[in-house]
Amino acid sequence: MPRADKLLLLDTASLYFRAFYGVPDKVTAPDGSPINAARGLLDIIAKLITLYEPTHVVACWDDDWRPQWRVDLIPSYKSHRVVEVVAAGPDVEEVPDPLEAQIPLIRETLGLLGIPIIGVAEHEADDVIGTLATHATMPVDIVTGDRDLFQLVDDARDVRVIYTARGMSNLEIVTDAVVVAKYGVLPGQYADFATMRGDASDGLPGVAGVGEKTAATLLQSHGDLVGIREAAEAGEGMSAGVRAKILAATAYLDVAPTVVAVAPDLDIVAPAEALRPLDPAEADAATALGEKWNLGSSMARAVAAVATVEG
Repeated sequence: MPRADKLLLLDTASLYFRAFYGVPDKVTAPDGSPINAARGLLDIIAKLITLYEPTHVVACWDDDWRPQWRVDLIPSYKSHRVVEVVAAGPDVEEVPDPLEAQIPLIRETLGLLGIPIIGVAEHEADDVIGTLATHATMPVDIVTGDRDLFQLVDDARDVRVIYTARGMSNLEIVTDAVVVAKYGVLPGQYADFATMRGDASDGLPGVAGVGEKTAATLLQSHGDLVGIREAAEAGEGMSAGVRAKILAATAYLDVAPTVVAVAPDLDIVAPAEALRPLDPAEADAATALGEKWNLGSSMARAVAAVATVEG
């Protein structure tokens, strides 16, 4: 019986970083080249396709992991991860050399499996995911270890996050109820919540003195950040201390929501072609690449998983 349409959006860098640190580096190609990230990513993809049964899969890509327009608004944005500033293009991110060396192979394996890679200049994979999820005409599963994408969860549109932070053996399906239970806010309020709370891993300072509990309470009372700021200006609906903290963060709150929100309207569309079993020539090419790079069983599992999707 054909599967019901479902789009699986991969936060690809999040997954290949997880694979790199999860698979021993003693796993190498015949020439000694590192392949742990490539091999681990194939295993992750095989598991995801088998578990969640998508008909369409997209590998969303960081064409720019630290867009200048976000840095212009908040200079500290991801600044602790920069190893080289590039005047005419994306700054160089701190990526272990053995992982960096595997990126071309990762892209090649995705291509051989028929999984399209989509990135957009001056935007992150999160933005690609945001646009594809917003405009999808089918249920969507977003696979990521990044909490920022909780802002896209929407039960009414059947958009979920498959959260990987606790490992691939302990995946968590994030729905409206899960976001509310964890944080006390709705997914539609999550970007404002994250703006106020801040996130050290992204270099976002947040509102000084406002943690998760206070941010959630403010959103429960005032709906969104605009309502919170209006209430603070009017001196209503919050303690004098909290009001002072909100007002002191005016400059940050003027720009941070633009940085935190994922882009919903980039000029991209999800490929119309569904994932399909590889034809004999394609399967032979995948097998040959697997043998060349010692991806053997991992490539075989990924090819087998793709073969379960009816063309």
